[in-house]
Amino acid sequence: MKKLHTILAACTIGLALAGCDDFLDYEPTAVIDQDKAYSNPEGMVTAAYAMLGDCWFSYPFNLFPYGDIASDDCLKGGGGSQDTGYEALELWSTLTPSKPGEMDELWYRLYCAISRCNRAIIALGQNGEEALGTETTRQRMAEVRFLRAHFYYKLVTVFRKVPWIDETVEREGTQEQVRNDALDYRQLFQKVIDDFKCAYDVLPDKGPGEDGRANKAAAAAYLAKCYLTLAWGNGYEDSTGVEFVNRDYMDSVVVYTDAVTKAGYGYLEDFGDIFLPEHKNSKESVFAVQCSDKADDHTNFGRANWSIMLNGCWGIWTDGWDFHKPSQDLVDAFKTRDGLPMFDDYADSMDYPVNGRPTAQKWDPRLFHTVGMPTFPYKYESAYTLTVDNSRTPTMYGYYTSMKEVPQRSKGETYDGEWQAFATNDYVFRYTDVMLMRAEALIELGRLAEARCIVNDIRQRAKNSVAKHIGYAADQCDISLYPESYFADKESARRCLRWERRLEMAMENGRFFDLRRWGVASETLGRFFDRAQHFSYDGKAYGQYYSGAHFTPGKNEFFPVPYNQMYYIPGLYTQNKNYN
Repeated sequence: MKKLHTILAACTIGLALAGCDDFLDYEPTAVIDQDKAYSNPEGMVTAAYAMLGDCWFSYPFNLFPYGDIASDDCLKGGGGSQDTGYEALELWSTLTPSKPGEMDELWYRLYCAISRCNRAIIALGQNGEEALGTETTRQRMAEVRFLRAHFYYKLVTVFRKVPWIDETVEREGTQEQVRNDALDYRQLFQKVIDDFKCAYDVLPDKGPGEDGRANKAAAAAYLAKCYLTLAWGNGYEDSTGVEFVNRDYMDSVVVYTDAVTKAGYGYLEDFGDIFLPEHKNSKESVFAVQCSDKADDHTNFGRANWSIMLNGCWGIWTDGWDFHKPSQDLVDAFKTRDGLPMFDDYADSMDYPVNGRPTAQKWDPRLFHTVGMPTFPYKYESAYTLTVDNSRTPTMYGYYTSMKEVPQRSKGETYDGEWQAFATNDYVFRYTDVMLMRAEALIELGRLAEARCIVNDIRQRAKNSVAKHIGYAADQCDISLYPESYFADKESARRCLRWERRLEMAMENGRFFDLRRWGVASETLGRFFDRAQHFSYDGKAYGQYYSGAHFTPGKNEFFPVPYNQMYYIPGLYTQNKNYN
């Protein structure tokens, strides 16, 4: 009889076996009869939802290595160049189909998630109406198609050439016959859009903080993101950018972001609150992967966010491994003059604030919510003030630490054993992200005044985000709203929007994908690589390993299809452009 294998605690098992040479004669304990599983469609839907957070630092579904480490916002961090394979994502010149090996893990685990979704769709089709009734079945089907599209969006975003394996392929067992070039980039995106459109047409209009399920606003946000991505071109720099803008797709971005604005979401009043666990399902959260503390759900460890388990600060957390380190270039981008960004000369010098020692150089307040810096409280708590000793490998990665994804240290640890983990949700979409997408589309449609209004609303929130959490930095902050002259034409408006997106969404796992969407990755990263080799803090140099970095347009816009996938069935898959 065919068996359905449900993988439980795969992360823990993988960790326990890592580095071992012994083979285990293991009889799976989590095996159930396939027909019995399909007779419980609600359980199959729950199993599909469970995959949202079923990730690990080596296959993080939030894609932080691919969106941040690969960008100018972030250095890898950790214990050195061999600590994970992610240095290849920083340098690009050493990126190959087999390096880093973590790419293969990500590919495999995302397809495990898709398989769960496909099986849930089959179960709903076979037994949904009898077990759940017509209307609930219809809604659950829409939810699972949302989930499937969510995972496919990540696969296409990272790897571009991926096989489309749906419930028909799952039912027929023909997964190993589906080529990864059967559908081109736009056709794959259309499949993803079709799933999100199904969800959008069926799912209810629920407001923020309801129950963690997908809803119409979440589907609308994803549809906007899909159309925005396609609106700029095909991702490769020779066919991506302002000369390739598709106005119809930009119109769709406005339509779907409008649906989010009408669904009860909004800007949380203080920027700092967005990234504290007690506000994790606020009106700012359009869709997020739900995590929990052991005290919340009365389990041993809670539903931890294992994707960011390496990103705690060294010496602050019991096992903070100091990955995901903000770059000096990101810190300098927060500089202001007369309250406005220093677009043209922000990189002329390497500066940083010192607590209690204000200078003529002022900063956007969001810096103090985003980047942990020596002399400043870690996540607003003076009892945990950072020093230069809170960096694990400073001669490589410098002295800054990422703060958004971690809770306050005084609140304790979700998992406090050999590894570190946190209970912070992973935002898939927060309201400000959606509004920045809307502003981006409005600029390309020539509706510059509307875009300026959105951007200034976001800046006003930043201006209001000083007294509650970062009063100690009040005399170092200065931020103003953009005057009309800054949005007088599309070119200047684009510069403001792109800068705003960098500051607002910094260290939230998407910077490289923004650069790729706009067709400016090679130019931006080239400047960053030149500068990063000369980074220093208080006279202490770091970042010299960037001397070997190089981004190749026409190749590096997408990551290679992993070696193990290419040769699992030789000849089935083709490689992305210019990778050997």
